[in-house]
Amino acid sequence: MKGRPSLKSKPRRKFKNIPGLASRVIQLFDTTLRDGTQGEGVSISVEDKLKIAEVLDRLGVHYIEGGWPGSNPKDELFFEKAKKELKLKKAKLAAFSCTRKKGITAAHDENMKRLVAAGTPVVCIFGKSWDSHVIHALRASLQENLDLISDSVSFLKSKRKEVIFDAEHFFDGYRANREYALAVVRSAAIAGADNVTLCDTNGGFLPSQIREVVRDVRITFPGLSLGIHVHNDSHCAVANTLVAVEEGVTLVQGTLNGYGERCGNANLGSILANLKIKMGIPCVSDEELRFLTEASRTVDELANVVPHDNTPYVGNSAFAHKGGVHVSAVERQASYEHVDPGLVGNRRRILISELSGKASVTTKAAELNLNFEKDSDAVIKILNLVKHKENKGFQYEGAEGSFVLLVEEALGKKRPFFELTGFRVVVEKAVDDSRMVSEATPKVKVGSKVKHTVGEGDGPVDALDHALRRALEEFYPGLKGMSLMDYKVRVINAQAGTAARVRVLINSKDSKAEWGTVGVSENIIEASWQALVDAVEYKLLKDGNSHAGSKIKKKKGS
Repeated sequence: MKGRPSLKSKPRRKFKNIPGLASRVIQLFDTTLRDGTQGEGVSISVEDKLKIAEVLDRLGVHYIEGGWPGSNPKDELFFEKAKKELKLKKAKLAAFSCTRKKGITAAHDENMKRLVAAGTPVVCIFGKSWDSHVIHALRASLQENLDLISDSVSFLKSKRKEVIFDAEHFFDGYRANREYALAVVRSAAIAGADNVTLCDTNGGFLPSQIREVVRDVRITFPGLSLGIHVHNDSHCAVANTLVAVEEGVTLVQGTLNGYGERCGNANLGSILANLKIKMGIPCVSDEELRFLTEASRTVDELANVVPHDNTPYVGNSAFAHKGGVHVSAVERQASYEHVDPGLVGNRRRILISELSGKASVTTKAAELNLNFEKDSDAVIKILNLVKHKENKGFQYEGAEGSFVLLVEEALGKKRPFFELTGFRVVVEKAVDDSRMVSEATPKVKVGSKVKHTVGEGDGPVDALDHALRRALEEFYPGLKGMSLMDYKVRVINAQAGTAARVRVLINSKDSKAEWGTVGVSENIIEASWQALVDAVEYKLLKDGNSHAGSKIKKKKGS
């Protein structure tokens, strides 16, 4: 019909980068090893700090703040070892401290001496910029505080250090007394600071407020290199950092994975991904960006921190799709993904659950190299079985090994590699011994042979794992290369009290892969056994072993 609007799809509109940003040089300052360690539950050994520094260097950050020399023995030792052992290819190592104390010169201040002795090319010092803190916390006059800043920066510059000055509580100070906060910046700049970083130490400001203040500072000091350091107490740290960049800062501070005091620091991983992908700023190379997910997970592992699956860009769930409509759409076009997962070294995951549709099952099957072409009803069979099992408490997100076995069951292809005829678990504690000893004795049948073994472990599940694999290794030697990585228990219906069902998720690995399996029962040992058996059966299936039943048939036909 004439005049009717066209229904043809139009190409997706590409947003233009903010003028001038793509040509700007933005440097990344990581403070995971200093500010990040102030987060609750974060404690990193000297050896692991050195390893994390190497990871950050490979990621492409420009500055790595290693700690506060003299504040504790661990940081002191880190800088000693860094001089001898740390070989950074791109990043500069920075040492952190405060301005000198009152009543003495910087040259005679112990903190200043240790800062210089750390031997780093870069030093970062912080000073008060909130007039209330100067008077009540520092107990100094406003002018005296300016002198502390000026003298400290001048001294460090005389030692040929690159000096970054962190204006602590700058945004709160600006709101309380704009003129004094700007005087602090001026004092550091005149003394020769290479960069003045504005800090939202309390993390309470919003992006519009950060934008307004940074714009004013940039206009007031047009030639000064500015930085931004914000905390996440209002959950705006990443956004606050990005608007500061739009307003002209050239140094962004943060911690990988957002570690830090209270609610944490700005997540430098999210920041660098947004700068590079969304804002077109080449702060890291494409190769360094692809290392982001691995870097994030490695640092979590070294810091002994449980990863947050829903962390943007790098989380295990960042590109996971569960709803059937979502899966169907994402397979046709990346409708529910804001970027290609591969850009940051992550991957798309299709989750199987009661919310799944046909697209979820077929996509997951393709991902796991399962072929349904010969059985047109296979998808429906699998979907119905998934929904039935999940109604009982099973969950196949993160349990891909169990899902593969479920597919085998739904298609009538599942054959046992072994048969359990019974097991017993004993937990003992001697009165005169603080240890508890667990012993498991499973009896399994492989073909016509029955194997009865005993295994000990730190707990009943560990004992069962050892005993089961010991019983089967004679028949399936490949099990010697398998090990249990992780064990998680989740109470499903807590209102049932001690009769509640539990879901056990076990992660296993061999030299080629990792996989998860799941078990559900009112009895935690039974649930654990289900997950253990699935773990072993999946290992045998993927390695192409013959089933026990197949062996029996061969004997009968021979």
